[in-house]
Amino acid sequence: MELSIFNDASKDKSMSIIEKWKEKLEGSGILVVIGGHDSPSPRGVGYSKNQAIAQSSGSYLCFLDSDDVMMPQRVRLQHAAAVQHPTSIIGCQVRREPPNSTERYTRWINHLAPDQLLTQVFTSNGPTVIMPTWFCSRAWFSHVGPFDEGGRGVPEDLLFFHEHLRKGGGLVRVDQSLLLYRYHPGAATHSVLETTIWTHRVRFLEEWALPHWATFTIWNAGRQGRRLYRSLTAGSRCKVVAFCDVDENKIKKGFYCYEDSQERPKPRVPVLHFRAAQPPFVICVKLDLTGGAFEYNLRSLHLQEGRDFLHFS
Repeated sequence: MELSIFNDASKDKSMSIIEKWKEKLEGSGILVVIGGHDSPSPRGVGYSKNQAIAQSSGSYLCFLDSDDVMMPQRVRLQHAAAVQHPTSIIGCQVRREPPNSTERYTRWINHLAPDQLLTQVFTSNGPTVIMPTWFCSRAWFSHVGPFDEGGRGVPEDLLFFHEHLRKGGGLVRVDQSLLLYRYHPGAATHSVLETTIWTHRVRFLEEWALPHWATFTIWNAGRQGRRLYRSLTAGSRCKVVAFCDVDENKIKKGFYCYEDSQERPKPRVPVLHFRAAQPPFVICVKLDLTGGAFEYNLRSLHLQEGRDFLHFS
């Protein structure tokens, strides 16, 4: 086993800690490769990951962020899965620290069904197999990558994830908790603007899913549903035949008018009760947030996820 570390211009005591661990690890037979730079400012997460990979030599890559802790069996279990699935990103379940932080997100990470790893790739949660748990072959990484090196504010993991899917890559999760996944306000993920993520998500939805549907309904006539409608290209907006909702006031009004449209007359999209609407649906309702009411309504329609609806919450 080899540990590859790249120090992206840190100004704390990281290097002294790394040097102490290098001696211990190499005494146990683990080769430690250290790279880095001391420029005035860091080059970013994507650059650092690419450099750490370039200076390493292993046939498989196990990613670990500096603020997380992996369990002793992680490499063994994920390596076994990667051998069986050579063109897949292998993830795992996680334990969050602090324990009560991001409870809904942690449940989502750990409890997606295997088919949902592919059907729920459009949600605001990002990659269904989260980056801190990634394990894959070097050959597959080289086929898909490298990471985008745009620096701060670039969602390099999401961009790589989308490219991985474009190239036919699979997604596998080892259903054991193999990573202590720490939450803190200074994490790099918080430097990416929500509007940036939104734009990438909409474009990937239009590229990856909407071409398979002649028409579709947006589930949610409220703010998020209308925002999605306005964010679509003109060609995709033309496919929207209705909004649906449970809000009686929205349904009673009967339509949504896209006031900013340059078209004349301005588009007026019907607003229906969800039981009167026709699938497929793009769902803009957050999961695990309504005490089960939304999930009950969705189940009552006996639809198949991926074919009849997709989540974009």
